Amino acid sequence: MESMIKKRGVGADLTGGPIFKTLVLFAIPIILTNLIQQLYGMVDLMVIGQFVGSTGTVGVSTGGEMADLVTPVAMGFSTAGQIFIAQLAGAHDDRRIKDTVGTLLTFMLGLSFVLALAGIFFCKPILQLLNCPAEALSQAEAYMIITVLGFPFIFGYNAICGVLRGMGESKRPLLFIIVAATVNIVFDLVLVVGFDLQAAGTAIATTLSQLGSFLAALIYLYKCREKFDFVPTLSYFKVRRDILWILIKLGIPQVVRSMLVRFSLLWINANINAYGLVVSATNSVGNKIQKFAEVFMQGVDTASAAMIGQNLGAKKPERAQKVTWATLALTMSCAVVVSLLCVTVPGSIFGIFTADEAVRELGVVYLHIMVIHFFSSAFVGAFQAMVTGCGFVSLGFAIGILDGVVCKIGLSLVFVNLMGMGYVGYFLGIGCSRILPGLLCFAYFLSGRWRTRKLLSERE
Repeated sequence: MESMIKKRGVGADLTGGPIFKTLVLFAIPIILTNLIQQLYGMVDLMVIGQFVGSTGTVGVSTGGEMADLVTPVAMGFSTAGQIFIAQLAGAHDDRRIKDTVGTLLTFMLGLSFVLALAGIFFCKPILQLLNCPAEALSQAEAYMIITVLGFPFIFGYNAICGVLRGMGESKRPLLFIIVAATVNIVFDLVLVVGFDLQAAGTAIATTLSQLGSFLAALIYLYKCREKFDFVPTLSYFKVRRDILWILIKLGIPQVVRSMLVRFSLLWINANINAYGLVVSATNSVGNKIQKFAEVFMQGVDTASAAMIGQNLGAKKPERAQKVTWATLALTMSCAVVVSLLCVTVPGSIFGIFTADEAVRELGVVYLHIMVIHFFSSAFVGAFQAMVTGCGFVSLGFAIGILDGVVCKIGLSLVFVNLMGMGYVGYFLGIGCSRILPGLLCFAYFLSGRWRTRKLLSERE
């Protein structure tokens, strides 16, 4: 009997074929998607900084805090949908895939409307809480209200991409994000440069880009409706309580982890800023470099989790194990390349972002320390993909707390206060924060308990 994916032509069957090649081909579009998201996300600040000035830059940066806070929520529940659908696809459970797609879309779109209303209603209190400068308040308010209106598009796009990746399709999300990037750049130039709409123009461009990616995803879903059993009727979007409960249990740990990591980084950044402009600038530039460098590893991890989920759903634990080792080989290769660059030309890397010689010199220290983080991220990502793929919610939650709070903040306090290392202690705290979560994931992998764990796709 052919698998559902082969029969319907949706995505790729990740349960057969050469493991390494399949993983690489599935991961490349995900990596490119993440890269484009990061690059086009910087366009707003570049355009507003050049044509509006500091008030516009501060307005966009501060006004965008709400979207920055909400996007991980969309991504968390999208990942939940991906995990569950991957297991269902491996088990060839067509009916529950259809029910899951409808439930996921309804839940995420409903949640997005609630968050959008909250963002509009609490706009001014939020900006006041963020201590937005008075001269940039009007810019920030306009940016926040307009971008908040785009929340349904963010959630809808992420929901559909989660469905596609779970079914082994990673190329289409890349095309959707290319649409978004093109729309964003064009309208940034037209509205900010041509019509001088300042932060509001940038916000409109951002929201239209999100609408573009969502519509592209929705059109694909509709054109291939027979492959997904997608019917644009109210009955299709009926919420199945058992499926909703699974999505919530899977999604909340993902969301909490993202929030905790964000909180811990805000805490660390606030403490680092107290050491002066050079240290603060070094940390700001370093964070961007680190985030950009780890896009490759994160793309491989996302692909691996979907591939493992399908194979476990198809009752192929040995293949799932081999996928984990292939993932480790890929992520470690990425870490080696990035680390070699950070060791051999760290000053040149920092020089791309700053002309300040003092920042470049301290940047050498920062990137040398981050080599620890690159290798530990490569290690934890490979084995965490197994935790994610098998749907071990409670362990994923524990890893999130360790990574997000205990290790980042705890190790920073040890290095700074007990060992008297100053701001370098904060750099080390970030650098070493993923070692313990990595060991925990590795121990679970070696235990082999994931082999006998009851899958989410088996629960009624």
